[in-house]
Amino acid sequence: MKCIHIVLLLCFHLSLCKLTSTSDTSQEDLVDKKCLMNKYTHLSCNKVFCQPWQRCIEGTCVCKLPYQCPKNGTSVCSTNGKNYPTYCKQKSLECIRPESKFLHNGTCRGKGSFNVSLKYKNKDSEGIVEVKLVDQDKKTFICKSTWSITEANVACRDLGFQQGAFDTHGRFYITDELHINSADCVHVRCRGLETTLAECTFTKRRTKGYQGLAGVVCYTQDTAPPEKESFQCVNGKYILQKKACDGVNDCGDLSDELCCKECRSGSFRCKSGVCIPNQYKCNGEVDCITGDDEVNCEDFATVAQEETEMLTADMDAERKQIKSFLPKLSCGIKNSSHARRKRVVGGKPAGVGDLPWQVAIKDGKEIKCGGIYIGGCWILTAAHCVRVSKARHYQVWTSLVDWIRPNSELLVETVNKVIIHEKYNGTTYENDIALLEMKKFSNHKECELPNSIPACVPWSPYLFQPNDKCIVSGWGREKDNQKVYSLRWGEVNLIGNCSKFYSNRYFEKEMECAGTKDGSIDACKGDSGGPLVCMDINNVSYVWGIVSWGENCGEPEFPGVYTKVANYFDWISYHVGRALISQHNI
Repeated sequence: MKCIHIVLLLCFHLSLCKLTSTSDTSQEDLVDKKCLMNKYTHLSCNKVFCQPWQRCIEGTCVCKLPYQCPKNGTSVCSTNGKNYPTYCKQKSLECIRPESKFLHNGTCRGKGSFNVSLKYKNKDSEGIVEVKLVDQDKKTFICKSTWSITEANVACRDLGFQQGAFDTHGRFYITDELHINSADCVHVRCRGLETTLAECTFTKRRTKGYQGLAGVVCYTQDTAPPEKESFQCVNGKYILQKKACDGVNDCGDLSDELCCKECRSGSFRCKSGVCIPNQYKCNGEVDCITGDDEVNCEDFATVAQEETEMLTADMDAERKQIKSFLPKLSCGIKNSSHARRKRVVGGKPAGVGDLPWQVAIKDGKEIKCGGIYIGGCWILTAAHCVRVSKARHYQVWTSLVDWIRPNSELLVETVNKVIIHEKYNGTTYENDIALLEMKKFSNHKECELPNSIPACVPWSPYLFQPNDKCIVSGWGREKDNQKVYSLRWGEVNLIGNCSKFYSNRYFEKEMECAGTKDGSIDACKGDSGGPLVCMDINNVSYVWGIVSWGENCGEPEFPGVYTKVANYFDWISYHVGRALISQHNI
């Protein structure tokens, strides 16, 4: 029998493989080992956005109940034979019951199924990929030209190999008696986290001639590369070290792309240390939690696409549309801009509207602490500033600039309740965080603060990094202990490894450090409870820290220490309600 022998050699067997510009960089240079210890995956909302059918709870994407999905969208059919009004509701059910997978968009018709199988295989785990689409009677092969490890991982999971694919190359034998015409193959495009190829988009391109057929080698223990040459994924899969931080989800659970100091060429590095494919840059969807993939997109030209025939619905586009229906918060965006001026220690008075989330907490005749408005009737402050028993003694002054000569925008609110973190330690300042609930007027459902804008509450500790510039503000004393009556603010830099300044007193998870090299800008006594606000690349302001403690304010080598608010997102949302502060991952 005459055979056509298709040999697709694995790149890592060849010494002449073309490597990226960072191919000589070791894994240790590319990957943040400290981050790897957290075992981040596609379900870790400290690093990624949850899917619309999930929500972020304690750093993990968990299943939403179907009714919590938006009502808008396209109806779909599940493998359980039931119709669901939206793709989100079907995926939410599948999240809870994995056997109820997506079948196709539209109404269930009683017959027709999707199927993926392997042909011309040496073993059950490898072969040429063959699919049967729901609306087609016969099976068809997939074109090699658009097939990648992204699609291969989905195909292998569909076939029951939970760790996905080992590679898209192997040795497959095809007899010419079967008259395979590769010009009739179909193309498929996946996002990579789908649970079945049925969710991916199938198209037919108007091209002629031999295109080659897609093959796959699904991951088994027999195919794993030697451990000493490998990167170990969180799901237990081993991939070649050179595949980590290349923007491609080789692991299948994304764990090879979430802790990167650098990214290999052909990918884009999010500020949060995540590598994404270059094609995700300026695609109309925010893929980096820091938003930097959708900035400066006016220079990106639209690439002309080949003429294609859509064979299935684009559920990736449907997922993007669902996101547009999710609730949006109005926080962290000011109506006015201001020049960069040095404030707080050694600064000048701030103007009205410069810091619309800043509040003063008045106890008796003096302002003892600051606070941050985060929406509704809620103020965030430091635990050491307040006592539960004194709630009725406190006043919250909003839109205040100068407390000796109060401005007309000032509003004075009384306090209904004080909530101090249950693990606050007054000796070490661990968990130095508290909430004040302002009283509502008897004829109002909510607190109305017309001149205040809430600062956004961060849900991830990776939104901002050391050396980022942030703003600290308050009515604190000057470094010579002189009283200050006007609101001041100043720029400081976030500082990493603050234990070198405060050994045995600095707790990295709960605390943040910020200051300047010369100590000229710093928080001081009386600024306590006030905000350290950082602005992301889209000019959205997050309350990154709460002024907590420090030594020798205004002196070099003694930076201010702040309560790291991102560490307390779930604690805050428990008390104020998740919908009030959830900018993402609701």
